[in-house]
Amino acid sequence: WRAMGKLQSKISFHSTKYRAEGSVGQVGCSSTSQQHSPAHSDGVTSVAALQPDLCVSGGKDKSVAVCSWRSGAALRRFLGHEREVTKVTPALDCSRVFSASRDKTVMMWELHGASGPSQHFPGHELVVTGLAVSPDASQLCTGSRDNTVCKWDTETGECVGRATISRNLVTHLCWVPGESYVIQTSEDKTTRIWDSRELQVAHTFPAKQHIQTCCDVSQDGRYCLSSSQGGEATLWDLRQTRRRVCEYRGHCQGTTACVFLPRGPALAPSIATSSSDSTVKVWHRDTAGRG
Repeated sequence: WRAMGKLQSKISFHSTKYRAEGSVGQVGCSSTSQQHSPAHSDGVTSVAALQPDLCVSGGKDKSVAVCSWRSGAALRRFLGHEREVTKVTPALDCSRVFSASRDKTVMMWELHGASGPSQHFPGHELVVTGLAVSPDASQLCTGSRDNTVCKWDTETGECVGRATISRNLVTHLCWVPGESYVIQTSEDKTTRIWDSRELQVAHTFPAKQHIQTCCDVSQDGRYCLSSSQGGEATLWDLRQTRRRVCEYRGHCQGTTACVFLPRGPALAPSIATSSSDSTVKVWHRDTAGRG
């Protein structure tokens, strides 16, 4: 784990840009980055915040690692997948971690339990590319390149729902906080809202021009964010209008991920996007950085 980025201000977009250059620079101070020991022996494919001082990651080395932000040390390492880990996500209470893999399976790990998986979810025919855990961690939704979204009982490992849509190659899933809805992006250029109770599509946003790569939901459940291989990200209203609110343009290549950032008392609502152009940008949520 190495601290990434050199902070630069892009005045033309009023956004912040982070570029990997081996060191960290902060405007107005001269600090150096803390060197962290690698948690994986190969490329890191997914990372998620676990607790204020912990994160969880998955790698091409087939492992799932729990690391400390403060010390940089890998505290736990879970092994069980037969191929590269594609996604990791924690339960809301952070007691469990779920991982998806190119071996077509999903596994559940207990943060303070045994090193082996506590539950196994097989059933997809191709690589699993999406994971979403219900707020109470009793249900899990998974998506795959096999055009299928599945719902699982996390205690029994039983598949309790399966839905298939032609050409729906799932790229990402996320659960709407406090609701029964799941957001999903796809290579068919659409973003869908699933009602997890019957595992049916409740709404489909207008198709974009490019493959949709990732999605996120604001903590208040009001907005959805989706990113695109076209280099932009789009903010959608999840309330009754379900309309497009804003677009964030400025990346030179495809946008690979997007996320709502925690909002402090004195901070404007912000989002972050990452791109194949080697940058991460931070935007004002409501003005796309132009305010």
